[in-house]
Amino acid sequence: MTVATEPTIQTIPDLLIDNVNVLAGDDWLENTRVQLSEGRILAIGADVDTHCEQRIDGHGGYLLPGMIDLHGDAFERHITPRTGTLFPLDLALAANDASLVTNGITTFFYSITDGFEPGPRSRQTVRGLLETLESLAPRFRCQARVHIRHEQVNTDDHDELVSWLESGRVHLLSLNDHLPLMDNERSIERYLDGLRRRVSMTEEETSHFLNSLQERRQPGAEQVVELARIAHQAGVSLASHDDKGPEDVVLNRELGTAIAEFPMDAETARASREAGISVLMGAPNLVRGGSHVGAISVREAIEQGLVDILCSDYHYPSLFRAPFLAAEQGLMSLPQAWKMVSENPAKAAGMGNHKGTIAPGYDADLLLVSELDGLPVSIQTTIVGGVPVSRRG
Repeated sequence: MTVATEPTIQTIPDLLIDNVNVLAGDDWLENTRVQLSEGRILAIGADVDTHCEQRIDGHGGYLLPGMIDLHGDAFERHITPRTGTLFPLDLALAANDASLVTNGITTFFYSITDGFEPGPRSRQTVRGLLETLESLAPRFRCQARVHIRHEQVNTDDHDELVSWLESGRVHLLSLNDHLPLMDNERSIERYLDGLRRRVSMTEEETSHFLNSLQERRQPGAEQVVELARIAHQAGVSLASHDDKGPEDVVLNRELGTAIAEFPMDAETARASREAGISVLMGAPNLVRGGSHVGAISVREAIEQGLVDILCSDYHYPSLFRAPFLAAEQGLMSLPQAWKMVSENPAKAAGMGNHKGTIAPGYDADLLLVSELDGLPVSIQTTIVGGVPVSRRG
């Protein structure tokens, strides 16, 4: 079974959004109107049929393409809000769906870690998340996609992951290597900081755990090559993660990587873009003013023209705020900045022919906002597949 990605609705009446300023590509269409029909944008401006069944008065506000979030894992905090706690997956994911649409995200890639740890990032948890997503997605308001973040040393049940790719249960695959080398104390301590928040282990258990995984590096690398080949055959976009230098970029190019997630420095980001790989970075980095793990500043990366896509990473509201902040700081115009959360991620994930832009024929995933200030309270209406799924006031 594949994840249902559109709301289950019998009939979608035509909808006219009137008295609104529309962000269409690089320009604003001022004081115009947009007609939606059967989940898509039918017409803009003078071509619309003003006798639609439903009408929304934009009150002079702004209509933006809905945001496409390729990498977000804040849903994990709905599952495990405190170390050692675990909440039912259906409750956690239902609450997460509500958070997405109120923050302007209309297509969300659930970034599920297929890791080597026990607990919330284990293969067992991945199985449960997939089953729950496939059960609830028809009732979700945000369109759900699955992004598997596969850890290289998770070599168990390899055939199971292959079957998920081949059967269409996965829509984006990133290849990760978060296992620290035992001779790198700084890397080990940084990893352990996160592990302690997710799993309860004694110091002795942790040491044995990390040492026992080192021998899986080479078998895992061989499996990665096969996974990349199968992902391409299945039409699944491939991403790398936390690349640290030109050697990583060379490997990514050999694997056919489409997206470089969070390159650690400007040199790696630049090499990725020169190799035709889209660079994805975290919106919280820009909003907070820097990386929480010591990586390149997103502001500096944007100034150098090294960022194609922004994602929510671990904080959904930052994805809405970041494009406005980039414009306020003079890094780029708002229309250009907004492409980093709409058009560019759509293209990188193979959806650029029907998502990410306000144009006739494209999916009617839209945000009606009252102010261009980047605050979620300014989102008046979130529309997904032509249906208003969240309205304020």
